[in-house]
Amino acid sequence: MGYILCIETSTTNCSVSLAKDDEIIAFEEDYDTKYSHAERLHNFIDKVIKKGGVSFKDLSAISVSMGPGSYTGLRIGVSAAKGLCYALDIPLISIPTLHSLSMQVALEDDSVIVPMIDARRMEVYSAIFSSSYKEIRETKAEILTEESFLSYLQRGKVYFIGNGVEKFSSICKNNNAVFIQNKLPSANEMARLSYSKFLAKDFEDVSYFEPYYLKDFVTG
Repeated sequence: MGYILCIETSTTNCSVSLAKDDEIIAFEEDYDTKYSHAERLHNFIDKVIKKGGVSFKDLSAISVSMGPGSYTGLRIGVSAAKGLCYALDIPLISIPTLHSLSMQVALEDDSVIVPMIDARRMEVYSAIFSSSYKEIRETKAEILTEESFLSYLQRGKVYFIGNGVEKFSSICKNNNAVFIQNKLPSANEMARLSYSKFLAKDFEDVSYFEPYYLKDFVTG
């Protein structure tokens, strides 16, 4: 049995969860339109620890969303995670932001999922996952056009999720495109991925780990 604290700060959503193995037992988040992580993150961490009925010394690992996303948001989340790992002498787990975001879409068919995070102008960070959350295409920074993801849309339904959806829905009129609005990466989906990495002892080097910024100019 292990308690894992999960931190997600890659977008405007400040989100923290506490998981017992792969099951969330406490959760706090704020879907704000502005970046409030510096004010809220440590408060949320304290809240989920108290809600979970544990102490910091009971934690087995810290899990953090590794990006891509907001440079400022990722930096705050990773700094907090590394600080806790140093203080508690426990391992650091990193979770690809788009992977956990894809897990907000529950499908029973063979459709694909495209999580996308706004990267300003008409650019997004995106990846492609199967309905079982296996990565089909790696994370890229790409400029959206009417032809984006066309090869997948020609095969069947494609589910788009994340704060990049609004800009793509304005130019994509394909009937196979399903746009899931108003969703951001959340610590609510990090538990399963974090526990899997914990069991595999797939840990980061706390001293050298840096977020996956992909493009430094997204400051948020």
